[in-house]
Amino acid sequence: MVDGSDLVIIGVSAGLALGILIASLVFFGIRWYKNRAHLRQCANERSLTTLPIRVNGLETSTDFSASVTNSITIHQSEQPQKSSQFFWWNHHNKDRFTSTSGILRYSYKDIQKATQNFTTILGQGSFGPVYKAVMPGGVVAVKVLASNSKQGEKEFQTEVSLLGRLHHRNLVNLLGYCIDKGQRMLIYEFMSNGSLANLLYNVEELVLGWEERLQVALDISHGIEYLHEGAVPPVIHRDLKSANILLDQSMRAKVADFGLSKEEAYDGRNSGLKGTYGYIDPVYMTTNKFTMKSDIYSFGIIMFELITAIHPQQNLMEYINLAAMSPDGVDEILDKQLAGECNIEEVRELAAIAHKCLHKSQRKRPSIGEVSQAILKIKQRRLVKEDTMSFGSRDFSRAASRIEDQHVELTKMTSIKESS
Repeated sequence: MVDGSDLVIIGVSAGLALGILIASLVFFGIRWYKNRAHLRQCANERSLTTLPIRVNGLETSTDFSASVTNSITIHQSEQPQKSSQFFWWNHHNKDRFTSTSGILRYSYKDIQKATQNFTTILGQGSFGPVYKAVMPGGVVAVKVLASNSKQGEKEFQTEVSLLGRLHHRNLVNLLGYCIDKGQRMLIYEFMSNGSLANLLYNVEELVLGWEERLQVALDISHGIEYLHEGAVPPVIHRDLKSANILLDQSMRAKVADFGLSKEEAYDGRNSGLKGTYGYIDPVYMTTNKFTMKSDIYSFGIIMFELITAIHPQQNLMEYINLAAMSPDGVDEILDKQLAGECNIEEVRELAAIAHKCLHKSQRKRPSIGEVSQAILKIKQRRLVKEDTMSFGSRDFSRAASRIEDQHVELTKMTSIKESS
């Protein structure tokens, strides 16, 4: 017979054994889950950085194949000079490392310190807030991905992978990124004069002159031309608008925000089209197919913004259609700030280029290379005219000087004759 004390001992032993078994299962289950999550994260990061790396000069480029084993070599020998100023900080912080795309990765703590705990906000976009930060290499802009945006995370990956291989003087340079503590951030070069939209529509900002606007149009065209015809494979921006054109301290324009198009277009139905209303190609809205010629359409709208300072969401297309009814119709919608301060023939020429970009048929729209060349010709004619006027002015000055010298000589000769 088994007495009561033996039954208690057996029960306690069985309970302990069962508890140990359950604890072991929970322990190994958690460990398996963490290992799986870590492997998934590594796979995601590899997918970000195994695209072809494109390190470019102003107009040329060299392709490198990226791998985890050669990442440090690329950082040391092939990374563009613009990012080298951040190397010292990177070298002295064990929490930061360089990805295979050559773009520096920072910790959340680094960004928090550089932004003084995210105090100075520069703006708010569809991607999330943009903060001013001071790093050892200088002032930068930090874009913080909205934490509740699943779509934004995908766009974040697009941005890093694209800008990791795209470098051009008319594209905003990506200097680093952060994936830490559930946060995703992008570190860009700081563009001190803000967005083109802010300069055109904020009355408190300085007024852009015509020469500056023409140069901005040329800069934008060069940036898009690199994306469409210089990058391998070609890149379609998909969200070109004046708010995504940033200007540096010299008023030179750069195209920004790749892969960050998350604003919904509303055309009377819940269409779910990507882009920004007012800039979207009507062909894309009907076919749902976005092509390079859709970017051309958006650029045409931006050129008319430069001419009129009328926002696309303030019936700009109606003004454009009215102006198209006569050869000098654009004179009537010209920005009042430019009245009497610009060459009206140049305005008409730029408007004619913009009209071609807005053609209803994508096939009849020009390529970005053709647009760029057409704008450049306007600039070149202006320079030739200025040189001619300057040359004529110098000739007139020389002639006047010679006449004056001759007059002095005649006066001297007359004086000598009278004295003799």
